[in-house]
Amino acid sequence: MGHHTSLLLVFTVMTSVYAGDRIELLPLPDDRWRLVTDTVMGGVSSGQLLQEQRLGEPCVALRGRVSTENNGGFIQIAMDLAPSLASMAQDYEGLRLDVAGNGETYNVHLRTSDLWLPWQSYRASFDTAAEWRAVFLPFAEFEPYRTTGGLEIDKLRRIGVVAIGRDFDADLCVRGLAYYRSRD
Repeated sequence: MGHHTSLLLVFTVMTSVYAGDRIELLPLPDDRWRLVTDTVMGGVSSGQLLQEQRLGEPCVALRGRVSTENNGGFIQIAMDLAPSLASMAQDYEGLRLDVAGNGETYNVHLRTSDLWLPWQSYRASFDTAAEWRAVFLPFAEFEPYRTTGGLEIDKLRRIGVVAIGRDFDADLCVRGLAYYRSRD
């Protein structure tokens, strides 16, 4: 079986100003991240889930080596959402992550109650830099992967932050995760 670790973090940011627009945030308080690697399917990627400080800020770090050997190619931190919190997503435009990383591209994978096979998801990518940055991922821009249905956000069940698809060293910190919407 794969490596699994749990951490609990609570993010308390409620509103933010970004690029001159007022944004309302609903932090995801049930932040039970766990590590999942491709070893659950025979891959050889390795990773760690760590609680640490980066650039003076507490964060959850995903670190490791992604290997495409043996039909593998991912490491991720994933969070299952409580049904009440998951259902609130439909009132928001998307996800906001505060991240710092090693300049690589990472994914966010969403899973809904409609997806049964482990490789199915809705995916969006984002780039990282050494400094902290806010990443906004609109739900409308998540692409279906190995499923024909569109994303029904009211059925959201799991959020994964994933290093995937190519051989590389992953080093990513997440210091906040929230639903966001524009305020008038």
